[in-house]
Amino acid sequence: MTLLLDIQRLTIELPAGADRVYAVQDLSLRVDAGRTLCVVGESGSGKSLTAAAIVRLLPSPDLRISGGSILLEGRDTLAMSAAELLQVRGGRVGYIFQDPLSCLNPLERVGLQIREVLDRHAWKGDIAARVMQLLSDVGLPEPEITWARYPWELSGGQRQRVMIAIALAADPQLIIADEPTTALDVTTQAQILRLLRDLQAKRGLGLLLITHDFGVVSEMADDVAVLRAGRLVEAGPRAQVLGQPREAYTQRLLAAIPPLVARPARAQGTALLKAQGLRKIWHSRGAWGRNDVGTLAVDDVALSVNFGETVAVVGESGSGKSTLARMLARLTDAAAGQAYLAGVSDNYLALPSRSLAPLRRAVQVIFQDPFASLNPRHTVGESIAMGPIANGTPHAQALREVGELLERVRIDPRAADRYPNEFSGGQRQRIVIARALAMKAKLLIADEPVSSLDVSVQSDILDLLDEIQARDGVGMVFITHDLRVAARMADHIVVVHRGRVVESGTAFQILTQPVQAYTRELISAVPKLRPERAE
Repeated sequence: MTLLLDIQRLTIELPAGADRVYAVQDLSLRVDAGRTLCVVGESGSGKSLTAAAIVRLLPSPDLRISGGSILLEGRDTLAMSAAELLQVRGGRVGYIFQDPLSCLNPLERVGLQIREVLDRHAWKGDIAARVMQLLSDVGLPEPEITWARYPWELSGGQRQRVMIAIALAADPQLIIADEPTTALDVTTQAQILRLLRDLQAKRGLGLLLITHDFGVVSEMADDVAVLRAGRLVEAGPRAQVLGQPREAYTQRLLAAIPPLVARPARAQGTALLKAQGLRKIWHSRGAWGRNDVGTLAVDDVALSVNFGETVAVVGESGSGKSTLARMLARLTDAAAGQAYLAGVSDNYLALPSRSLAPLRRAVQVIFQDPFASLNPRHTVGESIAMGPIANGTPHAQALREVGELLERVRIDPRAADRYPNEFSGGQRQRIVIARALAMKAKLLIADEPVSSLDVSVQSDILDLLDEIQARDGVGMVFITHDLRVAARMADHIVVVHRGRVVESGTAFQILTQPVQAYTRELISAVPKLRPERAE
């Protein structure tokens, strides 16, 4: 085997005042040609910083590489000049990031963005033909048409394929993929992983894959490295780390993965929400702004939730899940349909905005990105208290209740005076849940609330939501593309495809006796956690 990447005793120091001295300490890893190293660990373990350090792209000048070496094909990148690094970045090393929409220029056609890499690295040959070949290699339909599209005209899976094409453009020997499938649904994720495996086999690439999904590890890895707080706690072949982990930390991460098994049935309360005939059409301008184009996002959807019940809505990206959630919360208007909530006598979809105060108190939303959901200029205590104060709770009383709410979500009440950027992703999600509880909500709408969290933090958040339901009897609509999470949380599952409900039933029925081919396809696409990968 040819050694491509050899990291020896890498140490990255954190700025003064951080909760620990080192982000990465004394870390050694290696990647061989034609093999995949999966790096796993909780948030803050140093996975992404290690990947960024390989070509000296640390996100902050306050972070400092204070020790070690990073040998890329025998040359130490830590000793390279700026000009040499420019040739390595995107040349010998290709990067695939987690969020392609934020990495692609929204104002430039994707074909030109691929061409830019070839121009920068002085590609010898027909550049236009190379771009078309790359688009074809990554499985994008009609390369001639896709070349001229903008990123916002493509689906999430298609944008990720464009990112892979950019990473492969200059024919690198090493690909670094940082959580490349986290935000993708299971079928798109399966397609992307299959594509990476095929390209690796075809080109003999080395792949450094950062992920918190052990299902992805079992599908992709030859070797596995487990990080915790910047240190390597376990490393070895996939079969050994997944099948016979030595370290308690690795065992705990594996134990936190929810199985694809329906939860035990729970006794249900009375009716809380009943919606039917829900319909939403998104309008946009057609080519050259001449025609109004309508996209049917939600089509004749019915949904009911009881007190104490969780209904999971699952489906691929673009199936209408999040649009449905926003309609139920009246964050977007429905084109048609009725929805009735216990305590609100009228069809609240037809109520004018000035009459929605009871609904705003009764229905609260937990969004996927807790950092974007919190005002960075307000302390978390202010964010939690703001809703009750706006609804008439005396200011002093609302602030007193903040401490109780933070305790309920297992955060030190003394942290109420801190700002969102001072918390981890899992802690911020707990704060968003506390804010929802402050309104004494009857219905929680959770839109992908754990998809960006590592497995142990994800498990903690799901346990917390369970506790809240058991104590308060709230109902929950749980939007997710992860069927394992749906199995862990749901009493009933609603499967949506292209805006329509294709199947619904108890979690046990859907997961063990699916009727529709689309549901069976979703279930079969879930990565299986197995030490030995099926080739």
